[in-house]
Amino acid sequence: MSGGLRILVTGFGPFPGAPFNPTMPLVQRLTELRRPAFDGVTLTNHIFDVTYATVDRELPALVARHRPQALLMFGLAGRTAHLRIETRARNAVTTRFPDAGRQHARKGSIVGGADARVFGPHSEKLLRAARATAIDARLSRDAGSYLCNYLSWRAIEAVSKDDGLRLAQFVHVPPLAHDGKAARGTSRITLEQLVDAGEAMLLEIVKLTRQATLA
Repeated sequence: MSGGLRILVTGFGPFPGAPFNPTMPLVQRLTELRRPAFDGVTLTNHIFDVTYATVDRELPALVARHRPQALLMFGLAGRTAHLRIETRARNAVTTRFPDAGRQHARKGSIVGGADARVFGPHSEKLLRAARATAIDARLSRDAGSYLCNYLSWRAIEAVSKDDGLRLAQFVHVPPLAHDGKAARGTSRITLEQLVDAGEAMLLEIVKLTRQATLA
């Protein structure tokens, strides 16, 4: 795995209330892109089961196996009509709703005595990149208290512990119909628009990560 740039792009599978998760086809499409800017870049995808145990087990294993310099993570925000680029992970986890494995979190925080953790100034740069594709994209300070926020926290934590992992970013997408069209009554965004915005953000991450590795 030496040499070149390595980017890990992740999504989530279905979960209670969301039998179809659009991050699955989105992540697949993004890691199949072939562009001159991706020359020398290894794009790897992974879909997490929507359980806390899966994130705790698989994220460290993925980082150890693929040695990515950046993580671009996607999740579904079922009640949001726009693209949400998260700026931070809150030290919060819901105890009300079970994960896809029917397990409840035992306490309302991820770790004891810690404040929210921020992704970094690159979040605003990814926002500008996404908006350049004409998609409705906005910054968000609240990634919720479910698996998306939990993965965000663990990813920021991994960046702080691993010298090779330079940056991480979580992005929430709106729901889609199974055929990739906009979800009626919820959002006007289609899968093709998500792929265009995702590509723009991925290109920006490649540029920023290259700059970070040369610094």
